[in-house]
This record gives sequence, structure tokens and C-alpha cells, in this order.
Amino acid sequence: MRRRLLAAAATAACLTMPAQNARAAQPTYPVGDFQTSISNFFLSPDTVPGANIWTCKPSAEHPYPVVIVHGTTSNFGSAGAMIGPTLANAGYCVYGFNYGATGLTFGHLYGLGEIAQSARTMSDFVDKVLTATGAAKVEVIGGSQGGMMPNYYIKRLGGAAKVHTMIGLSPTNHGTTMNGLVNVGRTLQVLGLVNDIYDLLSAPTYPEQEEGSDFQKALFADGDTVPGVGYLTIATTHDTTVTPMTNSFLQGPAATNITLQDLCPDDPVGHSGMSFDGPVMQLILNRLGSAVPGFTPQCTGYGPAQ
Repeated sequence: MRRRLLAAAATAACLTMPAQNARAAQPTYPVGDFQTSISNFFLSPDTVPGANIWTCKPSAEHPYPVVIVHGTTSNFGSAGAMIGPTLANAGYCVYGFNYGATGLTFGHLYGLGEIAQSARTMSDFVDKVLTATGAAKVEVIGGSQGGMMPNYYIKRLGGAAKVHTMIGLSPTNHGTTMNGLVNVGRTLQVLGLVNDIYDLLSAPTYPEQEEGSDFQKALFADGDTVPGVGYLTIATTHDTTVTPMTNSFLQGPAATNITLQDLCPDDPVGHSGMSFDGPVMQLILNRLGSAVPGFTPQCTGYGPAQ
């Protein structure tokens, strides 16, 4: 009897060992927060844990790789500090890149160049991701300009056939009045002079993101959305960068717009903190796993009021 028990135990150990080894082979990546984002901005502008692993193959459960797009004066290391590892730990293949380099970049400040050129950079990167993973399409998550610039890629560069879902976090879709300063500049007829200074500073993206700019009018002249792409836009009432806040929203049959405080009234998160907000992260995970984000997130783990 004792021998049988020992043999059974040994057999059980052998049978369970591969499962344990399989679990050990699944890395768990450290998830950053807003402080990590600040550190990454200076020390790790190009990388975050779990992202840009070019041998990653999408699973049947998560067939589309995710591409993270940073905003103006940011970089991938900063913008992806929480989203990248969180999605990688959930089983997604995650990727990110820097775009919009100009003379002001200094290895850290990106997203300053012309938006059309930035979209071409995105187009090349998405093609690289699709080739490496063998996937048919990608999911896109972007904050601020990173939630708006991909619309140029989708609408003007053939991206509609390559994007499954476009998730924007306080995106500058229809521009910003900068709390009315843009309108004041137009009224005083000095906005052109200010925009010329932006161009001289190698930061043409700022005039392009003004409400009513020629770029904005041309981009959305034929509508906000295109067939075949799902859109989710999440905005915060505490946004002081995209004003009015509703300029973030897109209109179309496949567009879902969420005001964060309708779900979590006490969430203080501002424009820059959207990528580090617990409820926002829950909404992202839910949307990537289903067609419609039809649930109320747990109102915990709020991002910074910035």
C-alpha cells in the first residue's frame, strides 16, 4: 500500500509539474503609475515592461495586438507605463512607438510635428506590428493627440482596414479652445502671430489642434467615423486641456462616448492622468473584450487630478 501511495504521489508530481512550469513561463510585468510615468519620461522614453515583444503571437482570446499612442510632448515610455503592462498581463500583445520628433524633441518630447506626418509614422509602425504578429487588425489606444492623430491614419492613409477599435482618452478630436484663449486670439486677430511662433519653434501640432483649425475642418469634413471601425471615447469633466470637454467626442453609428464622472462622480482625474486611472483602465479592458462597454467600473484607483 505504501509503495502504491508513493508511486501515485510521484506520478501526480510529474503530471502537475508541466502546468507549474507553464505558469512560471508566463511573466508578470510590473504595472506603473503616474510617478512611474514621470520617471519613464526621462529614463525610459521608448520602452515599458511587456511591450514591443516582437515574438508575441496573439491568442484566439485576444486576436488583435494593441498599439498605444502617446500625446503631445509625451513619449511611449511615459504614456504606456500603466496601460502597457496591464494589457500584457491580461494576455495581449502590446506595442507602442514615438512620433512627431522635431528640433525640440531632445530624446524625450515627442508629438510636436505635423499630424499628417505623425500619422504616416503610425502607418509604418502598424504595418510592422501586423507583419510580426500575423494579425489582421490592431486595437488602438491613445490619449490627447494620441487619440486624435490616429483618425487621420484611419481616414486618410488606409488605416480603416487595419484598425478594429479606436479608443481615445480625452482626445483632441475636434480641437480645443484652451479655455477660450483660441477664441480671444481670433477676436484680437493675434492668433495667426501665435501660430507662426509655434511653427518657428518646430511645434506645428499646436495650431493644428486648435478648435476650428484648417486641419480639424479638413479631417472631419466627411464625418467623424468610418465604417468597420469601433470607437470608444472617454472624457473627464476635469479636463482643462480639451475645452470644451465634449470636443473629445465623435459622432457616428459605431461611436460610444463616455463621460467618466457619469460612472464615477468622485473621480478627480484630469487630462494628463487618464492613462493612470483605475476606472478608465477597466473600461479599456472591457471594451477590448466585448463589442460594447456596458458596465459600471469599480470606482477605485483614481488617477491624478492633472
